[in-house]
Parts: sequence; C-alpha cells; structure tokens
Amino acid sequence: MTIDEMEDRFAIHELIALYGHLIDEGEWHRLGELFTDDIVFDTSAFEHGEITEGLARLAADWATPGWPHPVAHHATNIVIRTLELDRAEVLSKGIGVGRKGRVGSVTYRDTLVKSAAGWRIKHRVAQLQSGR
Repeated sequence: MTIDEMEDRFAIHELIALYGHLIDEGEWHRLGELFTDDIVFDTSAFEHGEITEGLARLAADWATPGWPHPVAHHATNIVIRTLELDRAEVLSKGIGVGRKGRVGSVTYRDTLVKSAAGWRIKHRVAQLQSGR
C-alpha cells in the first residue's frame, strides 16, 4: 500500500465519521464538507424516506424544525470496497439513537469522489436494518 493510498483511506474514514458529528450538532452550513453539490441521498427504504437531490435541498430539508433525524449518529464497520484515484465505493454501518431512546441500525452504501477540496460523498443509499 502506498503512502497516497493510506492517506486516502484515512481521509475517507474521517469523512464517514464526521457525518455523525455534523448532523448531531445541526451544523447544516457545513454539509459541503461531507457531500458534493450534486449529492443524491436515498432514504427511500425508510417509512417517510425519499430520494433527495442536491446539497442545497438536503441542507434546507435537514434544517427544517422537527426533521426526523436521530439525536445521535454513530459510524462503524467502515469498509472501502474499491479505491481509485478519484473515486471510491464505501460500505458502512450506522447506529442511531432516536428522541425516545429507540436504537436503530442502518447500512450506508456510498460513492465518493475526490476533488481539490478532498473526498466527498456523491451518492448515499441508507438502508434501515430490520429483523429478519
């Protein structure tokens, strides 16, 4: 593994971890540190989910009072499935704690791109884990 690849892997892990911190603090103005301007965020597997396109729309939705975000997001089990010079496929798990203490698990399937600003999520699919 080269130094550049190690640096990219570390940066990707940091990006996935940063998501929970920014969301939990409601720092919607910093979403550009996580996502590309043309982000496609697919939560259609959730009860009230949808496919949201664009960073501005995502930030506006999430800043809406009462938006159904868990109060705590925890990223874990981060696996970089493919890593190229400017593109990566990443699989991770998320644990969310809801307002009433309910805990849930999600699997994230991400496509990342690398730009002059660093790695950003271009496409994210969130799949709620349910009992089998």
